[in-house]
Amino acid sequence: MNETVPAASDAESLSDRGASERNASERTCIVTRTKGEPATMIRFVVGPEKQVVPDLRHKLPGRGVWVTAQAEKVAEAVKRKAFARSFRTEVVVPADLAAEIEVLLTKDCLQALSLANKAGQVVTGFAKVEAAIEKGKLAGRLDASDGGLDGSRKLAQASRRRFGTGAPHRVNLFTSMQLSLALGLANVVHAALIDGTAAAAFLSRCRKLEFYRSDAAGVGDIE
Repeated sequence: MNETVPAASDAESLSDRGASERNASERTCIVTRTKGEPATMIRFVVGPEKQVVPDLRHKLPGRGVWVTAQAEKVAEAVKRKAFARSFRTEVVVPADLAAEIEVLLTKDCLQALSLANKAGQVVTGFAKVEAAIEKGKLAGRLDASDGGLDGSRKLAQASRRRFGTGAPHRVNLFTSMQLSLALGLANVVHAALIDGTAAAAFLSRCRKLEFYRSDAAGVGDIE
């Protein structure tokens, strides 16, 4: 059976259409002027009192401008008064806008962790985490950023023995107090994420927070 091959002009048209669709989904950072996917940027709108408001869910009404989703870039946008130029009007910009966004992203992560816990996809304590590693059904591992190094080192070794180079993600973005409050427990230092939709959602949010903090040193990490 003969197959119909698109004419060269048709193929070029399809290619142009694909490029156009990709360009339509990209946004331009008002600081760097580079283009990127919306998932790698933060959208901002102007609120009713002329204040600049971060739209982390990309759902608020009104004209938006975009900044690469890193604290350094947001702070630079504030310093260079890029919001007023981009919105073409006088706006109120909090001096600590970058820090405010980090608080919001952190809260979003911890809420997702709480939901994962309610879904039965979190276990806590060194022994239970070690057992979860041995069972192999692990989506990720959490160590408190202010926890001791010895326990983290031993769990990392156990993870490498079980999974090799494909070891699950290790999250080190939150203090013991933050983990404890999110999970409704006391003194959480080590936790494991069991495979599941809620655990995956939490890890996705952690990657956004890690990227946002990535210009700063010593703030924790996700591996």
